[in-house]
Amino acid sequence: MFPAFGFGAQIPPDSKVSHDFAVNFNEENPECAGIQGVVEAYQACLPKLQLYGPTNIAPIIQKVANTASQEVHTKEAMQYFILLILTDGVITDMADTREAIVQASHLPMSVIIVGIGSADFSDMQMLDGDDGILRSPKGEPVLRDIVQFVPFRNFKHASPAALAKSVLAEVPNQVVDYYNSKGIKPKVPSHFQSSRQFGP
Repeated sequence: MFPAFGFGAQIPPDSKVSHDFAVNFNEENPECAGIQGVVEAYQACLPKLQLYGPTNIAPIIQKVANTASQEVHTKEAMQYFILLILTDGVITDMADTREAIVQASHLPMSVIIVGIGSADFSDMQMLDGDDGILRSPKGEPVLRDIVQFVPFRNFKHASPAALAKSVLAEVPNQVVDYYNSKGIKPKVPSHFQSSRQFGP
């Protein structure tokens, strides 16, 4: 099950711009069954809304961070959250996004951003801490690098495997770094049962 959220759209009935809505329009249970369920929910929601700027992603990062913060209290390696953001626009809430990423760097989560289209995504490289340490607007550094930015245009003529490899390249080390920093050992897979609940 995958919770799927949208951002940057006018949502009926009041046509208010939302930067944080369930793609299946069920805020109590935004989960979709498999990748096919995510695709179907996305295709079903598109005709019902109007895509609308600005491109603010901090609310989505904060939503997943709120859920991931509940995991911190378990003191066990139970769940690690990976937020995949697909965007065709340049982020317009960069200060809030930097702050959200710095706060999320303390949590069991990673953020993967895929830039789609021909927009100038040069600012996105700053979020991906490969060129230096990302800092919040107040100067607080990330605890660990949790962001991977991938421009989709670099993979237009590549295999899906090459895209997947690039998108997921940093995740294994991010997971290990998080749990090592907390002194948490892996759980035996047979004892794992998801208790995660995404809500409003």
